[in-house]
Amino acid sequence: MPATTRPVPRHRLVLVLPLLVGLLASCGYGSQAKGDAKKVAAEGRKLSAASVRVGYFPNLTHATALVGDREGFLQRELGGTELVPTVFNAGPSEIEALNAGSVDIGFIGPSPAVNGYVKTKGTNLRIVGGAASGGVRLVVNPARIKTVDDLKGKRIATPQFGNTQDVAFLHWISEKGWKVDAQSGKGDVSVVRTDNKVTPNAYASGAVDGAWVPEPTASQLVAKGAKVLLDEADLWPDEKFVITNIIVSRAFLAEHPDVVEAFLRGTVKTNAWINAHPDEAKASANAKLKDLSGKALDAGVIDAAWPSIRFTDDPLATTLQTQTDRAVRAGLLEEADLSGIYRLEPLNKVLKAAGQPEVSDAGLGAK
Repeated sequence: MPATTRPVPRHRLVLVLPLLVGLLASCGYGSQAKGDAKKVAAEGRKLSAASVRVGYFPNLTHATALVGDREGFLQRELGGTELVPTVFNAGPSEIEALNAGSVDIGFIGPSPAVNGYVKTKGTNLRIVGGAASGGVRLVVNPARIKTVDDLKGKRIATPQFGNTQDVAFLHWISEKGWKVDAQSGKGDVSVVRTDNKVTPNAYASGAVDGAWVPEPTASQLVAKGAKVLLDEADLWPDEKFVITNIIVSRAFLAEHPDVVEAFLRGTVKTNAWINAHPDEAKASANAKLKDLSGKALDAGVIDAAWPSIRFTDDPLATTLQTQTDRAVRAGLLEEADLSGIYRLEPLNKVLKAAGQPEVSDAGLGAK
């Protein structure tokens, strides 16, 4: 397969009503909005919970959370119910926090969501919405890898054993007819599980020859001289696949459905604003990353990364089932029944009120 680049941004998935766009554009979001949001939290009417604890990652694929938090979209909808964010660097730790009751709502990738659902036999989490699609690329050292066939015998990083990108890469390898032991990562291609924070240095040192990783890690490698060999979106129908879900503790959903609905109103408004104002949204996400880490992404990195991510309310349920089936075939997951993993009624209520089409749970909703 030839190298793939994306100089032209993709069309966004979320269709926004002109009225909604106009309202959001006129709201004056920015530093004033953040101040207003704090005032709302302090003085607004509380919902059924005094606070809601929300987990997300400092990743561009979690920009709905980054922007929604920074620009006040989420807090405005929650009113006097305080948004309490917690930042995670890995899906398993966020799932553990959800299971322990220290997080109520989370933004997370498909594999951790499925693993959390399966391990608790469906007792502790539900997917209530989508946030992003795409944003994953295979980038390689062009001096060592010029074509797909050159990957044989090379060392390719994925973020974590059994994570979403690890599963995708193992599936892609098997489709090529190459053999890799999923547990050890050894075979025709060496799969090196490496934390995204470490991967750029591993690439620069020559410890790995490339990586199948989400943004912004892929573009950070490109900034170090790597080339994009493949965009994962090219492997999916309509170039759509879920990369970030919104999950909620089942107990919190049962006890505080009004808070979950209000939160989803905030995410829908956030995605609408992101898609209507991509440059402002990109700057906001980068500013939030700086708030969290002390350092913003280089302009060249975020400019290269942003167009590969689609921000969408649709959880793209059919792609979750496909990803799960691939994990089972790779030996990373036992047979998994995902029936009941989705509860999209609150989201569809919000979408209907906003004049947007409802989304499907692909038959995996509550019976």
